[in-house]
Amino acid sequence: MSAPLENWEGHSTARPPLFNGQYYSWWRNRIRDHIIGEDYELWDIVTDGPLATTKKTAEGVEVPKPRADCTAEDLKKWEKNAKAKKWLMCGPGPDKYNRIQSCTTTKEIWDTL
Repeated sequence: MSAPLENWEGHSTARPPLFNGQYYSWWRNRIRDHIIGEDYELWDIVTDGPLATTKKTAEGVEVPKPRADCTAEDLKKWEKNAKAKKWLMCGPGPDKYNRIQSCTTTKEIWDTL
């Protein structure tokens, strides 16, 4: 893994690392560490897919839960899914962003990157 040669300053812990089109493996490791440092469950969402909010129908089939039926716990899952997606959407520059803008899950974004 190569890193930028002129890397004299520390890096912000409040912002995700920006991908400038070079040193992709360096950026990929840094964004992974950034997300894990924020909340380990967010990294699980990136690698495994979104936290599901489902309910069982009368026939016993799991279906997505409508927003009107969501509990506070369900909304926290939605927030975690959105937060994980935000970290990945904020890092790439315009070229990579164009490749991921239509992705719907963080797992899909990560696999595309």
